[in-house]
Amino acid sequence: MPILQHPAYPPATLLCLESLVPCRESQVSTLLSIFGERQQLSFPSIFIYGHTSSGKTYVMKTLLNTLQLPHVFVNCVEFFTSRLLLEEILFQLQNYSSETKQASHVPCDTFNDFVRLLKQALASQNLQDQTVYVVLDRAEQLREMEANILPAFLRLQELTDRNVTVILLSEIVWEMFRPNTGCFEPFVLYFPDYSIGHLQKILSQNHPPEYSADFYSAYINILLGVFYMVCRDLKELQHLAALNFSKYCEPVVRREAKERDTRKLWKNIEPHLKKAMQTVYLREISSSQWERLQSEEEPGQIKGLSAHAHVELPYYSKFLLIAAYLASYNPVRTDKRFFLKHHGKIKKTNFMKKHEKITSLVTLQLLSVVGNNDQLDGPRYKCTVSLDFIRAIARTVNFDIIKYLYDFL
Repeated sequence: MPILQHPAYPPATLLCLESLVPCRESQVSTLLSIFGERQQLSFPSIFIYGHTSSGKTYVMKTLLNTLQLPHVFVNCVEFFTSRLLLEEILFQLQNYSSETKQASHVPCDTFNDFVRLLKQALASQNLQDQTVYVVLDRAEQLREMEANILPAFLRLQELTDRNVTVILLSEIVWEMFRPNTGCFEPFVLYFPDYSIGHLQKILSQNHPPEYSADFYSAYINILLGVFYMVCRDLKELQHLAALNFSKYCEPVVRREAKERDTRKLWKNIEPHLKKAMQTVYLREISSSQWERLQSEEEPGQIKGLSAHAHVELPYYSKFLLIAAYLASYNPVRTDKRFFLKHHGKIKKTNFMKKHEKITSLVTLQLLSVVGNNDQLDGPRYKCTVSLDFIRAIARTVNFDIIKYLYDFL
């Protein structure tokens, strides 16, 4: 029995939509109820929020494209000023169904101009008799624009006297948007995080055709067993699954195991996955870099750093920690030696090496505050991690820290 049902759309279309949005049928069903039929007035504004990788953008694009509803889709980070944003909405709308595409944006300096030009665009595209959806992704950026932009978008249907619905997509709650002076309240819809069962179902759909669905599902189950506690980002997990599947298949390819020999396959992939914990946030490393990393060290070796401690560090925090370590253990007078192209020679003197601790940036106890808290020039920090720890951190960002340490001159 299909979950998605609506009298305005063919059952085959709804069935196709249902297959494209697994584990989000409830939210799509709610949106279909709000949208109604094409010619009916929809709710003036809808606010959809949820954590990153909870399917907000994907579901909205899939829903509008599958049902072929007239819409424009704009990312507020890319079009970061009110003028850029308004002109892009008009540009997409004016080129929605025209055979001759406009080559440039129409100038739009104020929201009053936008309302006037929007009416003209709707008339030129023959869209007066159906709802047009204006989707603003990363809508939290609207708070950085003029104070009238957000309230005006929320009342766009009223201002234009046209069948227009504005949909805001954001990672923060509506209470962080609401102006102090008040505004029209949108319909609020929450996208919860995917559960482990949802992730298992979604990731298992991407199995390669040369392997059975059960074989790939068992692999995803192992992958989630390792990474679910530290990473629940669907995009990252999809990348992880694609990156490590060839390693999982090696015993089968070499005919050392069969697809059902889960235990042998697990023993082969376990050290590989533990090592992959170092790069769980995969924006830090490409597939080719990861393959080179595998060839440099024996599988399973994570020198001087536990997998759990490493996973907790974002990419730029690693550089901050490396800089703090260099500042903590290099004499001040050596900065020119290491970081200027044209520097003089320096003589190395006896240097008392400081005692090193491994503790688990300040809240993680990787840095500690030194000096008094009332310093006018700001607090000072000292890096408290060991050399092995910082070398392991530096390896993941391709930084040779030994070349910049005074003790190794």
